[in-house]
This record gives sequence, C-alpha cells and structure tokens, in this order.
Amino acid sequence: MKGSYILIMENRKNSRIKAGSLGALVFPPGLYAYVGSAMRGLEARIDRHLRRKKNTFWHIDYFLKSRNVSIRQVYYKPSTRKEECSIARKLSRYGRAISGFGCSDCACEGHLFWLRDKGFPERLVSSRRWFRK
Repeated sequence: MKGSYILIMENRKNSRIKAGSLGALVFPPGLYAYVGSAMRGLEARIDRHLRRKKNTFWHIDYFLKSRNVSIRQVYYKPSTRKEECSIARKLSRYGRAISGFGCSDCACEGHLFWLRDKGFPERLVSSRRWFRK
C-alpha cells in the first residue's frame, strides 16, 4: 500500500532531543503531529514508527526515541500520490512547524507540528479516505 500518514504524539515534559543533522532541539510539552508518506510499504512504515527499538534514520526516529514522547494515534490515507506536503500545509493552520524537521527532501517549513490547542483537529482526517490504526 502507498499513501500518507499522520502520527499524533504527546511529549509529557520539556525535552532536549538531538535530531540528527538538526542538532539538539528543545520541545515543550504538548501534542505534536508528524506527517509522512510511504510510496512503498505504508503499513510497514507505520509499524516501524510504533516500534520502540529501531535504528535512527529519520528525524522522527530521534523524537520518538525520547522516553517523554508517546504515540497517541495514527491516521493513514492510501494514495498513489505523494501528499505529505499538502497535508503539512493544512496542519500548519493548527500548529507551529518545527523548522526543518522531517522535510529535507522538500521546501516545506517542517513536517512536525506543535499543536496549539489541547487536541488534534479531527476535521482534518474526517473524510472516508482516512483511516485510524
């Protein structure tokens, strides 16, 4: 399966995380949303993110490695088109992008967002094309 996904994560306390080439970043507590895509093996990519033990390769791997961070929900959308950048633009209305995070292969400000309010904007994934894992 091909498509895009959104990880909803909680960071329980102020965390200093070294995120690969981005260096050490400080993440305040709260909810975060990360958007990604997998044009081969969407299910395997999501399962990889859900595992605690893995090699660190992507920026999100470093974030998820923190003991203060946990995944709360996963949404995915099967698609033959790479849509993560358009989804990131929509997410930017609801949160602050972490500059350079997860977007080394595009011109987006970031693909990880610190969400402004207490919850994830469910209306973003309310169409029949999105599924929950």
